[in-house]
Amino acid sequence: MPIEVFAMVLGAAFVHAAWNALVKADGDRLSLIELMSGTQLILSFCLIPLVSTPSPGSWPYLLMSALLSTGYMLMLNRAYQSGDLSLVYPFARGVAPLIVGIISVAALGEALTAANQMGVLLMGLGITSLALSRRPTSALELHPIIFAIATGVFIAAYTVIDGLGARMAGSAHAYMVWLSLVTSIATIVCTRWLQRGRRLPIGRRTRYAGVAAGVMSYGSAWVVIWALTRAPFALISALRETGVVFAVLIGVVILRERLSLFRFVSVATTLIGTTVLKLGR
Repeated sequence: MPIEVFAMVLGAAFVHAAWNALVKADGDRLSLIELMSGTQLILSFCLIPLVSTPSPGSWPYLLMSALLSTGYMLMLNRAYQSGDLSLVYPFARGVAPLIVGIISVAALGEALTAANQMGVLLMGLGITSLALSRRPTSALELHPIIFAIATGVFIAAYTVIDGLGARMAGSAHAYMVWLSLVTSIATIVCTRWLQRGRRLPIGRRTRYAGVAAGVMSYGSAWVVIWALTRAPFALISALRETGVVFAVLIGVVILRERLSLFRFVSVATTLIGTTVLKLGR
């Protein structure tokens, strides 16, 4: 993997963790998600004149990704209603690279070296094991894990679809802008429907957080879609999920969530996997 791709995806991972923290910390999450999408809609409208139209063959992928991305945002909201950032985020993001790795090798024929496979496996296990630091003792505590797994399935699905679509579009930048336009509209429609009859005035904090999260999400997604055209899907998916390390730190330092020895070991395993992934050939 080229060093510039590696560095930019790591940066996108940090930004992704930061906007997830904003979503988790806000009490009016549906309004925040709507504001995120509104911000991204405006950005896309401004950028459309600067990019080409994706090739016709990429549009089925683009539309499917928009549906999956909308489902992901709604499922993420539901997961955060049930569990902490440092539980939901690691489990959801840890499941995704393992699924993407299996699909990209078994179904798409992408070749990974033994070191790459080991790096993906270590990162996926390290990330997912963070969720096991809180052993569920009742059926109720299983809910956030179930929703997090469902969120991870959405992530894996749209990652593969975006990789195929961006490569077929002729321009990853054009694909990203048009995808964000369609996804934003779909997400706004869904959040409005879910809030029907019970919309409340949106607070200033939610407004600021929504706009900031929208910009950060837009930038991190753009980098990842570009990277999916430059390296194997499994490697980009695994590297992007190092955002879990940043999410755990944000959860502990800012949201005052507990960091156990088990979580520390899981983070260390993830970082070892990241090193193997970069150094492996």
